Amino acid sequence: MSVTVDVTSAVPRVVSLTEADAASVTEIALDLLGVAGGVIDDPEWVAAAREAWDELPIAVRRTVRGFRRDSGPQGTLLLRGLPVGLDTLGDTPMVAGSVQREATVGAAVLAMIASGLGDPAAFRPEKSGALVQDVVPVPGKETFQGNAGSVLLSFHNENAFHEHRPDYVMLLCLRSDHEGIAGLRTACVRQVLGLLSRRSREALSRPEFITEAPPSFGEGNTPVAHAVLTGAYEDPDLRVDFAATQPQTEAGSAALVELGELFEQTATSSALTPGDLAIVDNHVTVHGRTAFTPRYDGRDRWLQRTFSLSSLRRSRASRPGDGYVLVD
Repeated sequence: MSVTVDVTSAVPRVVSLTEADAASVTEIALDLLGVAGGVIDDPEWVAAAREAWDELPIAVRRTVRGFRRDSGPQGTLLLRGLPVGLDTLGDTPMVAGSVQREATVGAAVLAMIASGLGDPAAFRPEKSGALVQDVVPVPGKETFQGNAGSVLLSFHNENAFHEHRPDYVMLLCLRSDHEGIAGLRTACVRQVLGLLSRRSREALSRPEFITEAPPSFGEGNTPVAHAVLTGAYEDPDLRVDFAATQPQTEAGSAALVELGELFEQTATSSALTPGDLAIVDNHVTVHGRTAFTPRYDGRDRWLQRTFSLSSLRRSRASRPGDGYVLVD
């Protein structure tokens, strides 16, 4: 398939904080560190972060609220200049399943903005249900198609297999890779919709695809056939993981190949630097990562990730005690 694609409108929107706004965010984040003993996953701490959202600079709140209402043609927002506590940052973790349990400036930033988008949430089988998770390279996991790897990470909607997959994926950069070449790759269905052939669009709209859950979610998750494109015809939702979604028909297979090719042609890559927060609309945008070479010297690339659900109520049956962690 050969098409000419204008990718200029596919570049994620970038908003840089002023020094005054960054200082204000720092002050508010620091006030959260001692709440509930500094335990991020304590409901009291999450509640304090939710209230603190209202104290953030109006420019930050207006930008995030606007993105929540309309994520635009890119489905990605990049906030730059946020505080992450660089002066207290330790070595980059190097173990599988690494998470952040103790309150930090970066974790406070993630929790507050997640509250502006909806509510922070996590999945018990994934990273032990921590609300703030480390995205770091792990020795021996280089070729793993997940956050612990360092090879090219294929495009995917986060937890595409799950009924209550995140509405937003937030990635906060604490430390870049040594060479500064690791890029967050994003591609939005809004950019490729008009380029899809009619045959492929029809195939992608039929419930003829299966997305397997990762092994960490156990054997109790029986995959259900689903469509890749659903909802409004002129602005459909997207549900796909190119490493885990399997078409069940020849037409679906051809359509998935075409969609993948178009994503590759329209994709953009953003090299995140400390203080950059990428917010991805998981309804319309897939994300991945370019390859990089970790050194395992304590100074490798380090992102922290938080999910946000815009309507926490929908997943109530999966959250014991009306907490923030989905158990299945």
